[in-house]
Amino acid sequence: MFGCVNVTTNVNGVPYLRTNSVTVGTTTVDFALGFRRIPAVGYLTVNIADAIPTGTTGTLPVRFTLNGNTRNLTNFGGTNVTAADLAGTGVITIFYDWYNSTLQLISPTS
Repeated sequence: MFGCVNVTTNVNGVPYLRTNSVTVGTTTVDFALGFRRIPAVGYLTVNIADAIPTGTTGTLPVRFTLNGNTRNLTNFGGTNVTAADLAGTGVITIFYDWYNSTLQLISPTS
């Protein structure tokens, strides 16, 4: 009737997750978030507590693993967030859509 579907996300609040570890491989940098009960669609606040080690190639794409599911973290437009974009520690905001394989960085990193 109205041509618009209302999708409610994070009805019970925005999950706040802390990284458990960071692993640098030859092709990616992977952050582990462990097993947590979160909505399939919504925003996440992530505390990157584990800095990417100094000397890591800055062009490596960053991935996050949550509940055994690993996805590349992307910017608007689908380009990969790289190790250089997430140097150090801090808090970021991510939009997560399990159904559409989306893990997109919302907050600026610099």
